[in-house]
Amino acid sequence: MKIAVIQGPNLNMLGIREQNIYGPMKLEDIHAQMKNVAEQNGFEIEFFQSNLEGEIVDRIQECMGDSDAIIINPAAYTHTSIAIRDAISAVKLPTIEVHISNVHAREDFRSKSLIAPVCAGQIMGMGAFSYHLAMMGMMQILNEVKAMREQQAAAQVAQAQQQA
Repeated sequence: MKIAVIQGPNLNMLGIREQNIYGPMKLEDIHAQMKNVAEQNGFEIEFFQSNLEGEIVDRIQECMGDSDAIIINPAAYTHTSIAIRDAISAVKLPTIEVHISNVHAREDFRSKSLIAPVCAGQIMGMGAFSYHLAMMGMMQILNEVKAMREQQAAAQVAQAQQQA
């Protein structure tokens, strides 16, 4: 199963910008850790980062038929992007919103997420470890989906055998 990780604006500047808020880790380091966790657990993972809202919307839409789930840090678009929200809603894939900082402990305008209502969950405030927690949560969701599909397939086989 494949997880798409989509990173919003300014996350390419991690490790450089506001280390007191976002910590010293670079985005590449976070991605390397996520890749290791995915590989150790039999998941495929793909990364995308853009500072442009339309590119993020395009990438979410491309996940349909290509990925099984999305982990997204929409960054500043969390509070402003109806387009990203609508794209997540449209693709109907399990999605977890993640943030490095606790947005509720920051400026008031950061406390409202337009994205959270269309996500399976939201993880924030744990620094770069927020991504690891999002991976754990998403792998659990996908394992449950896989088990449910296997159970449904077995029930269909059993039903077909009874009718034969």
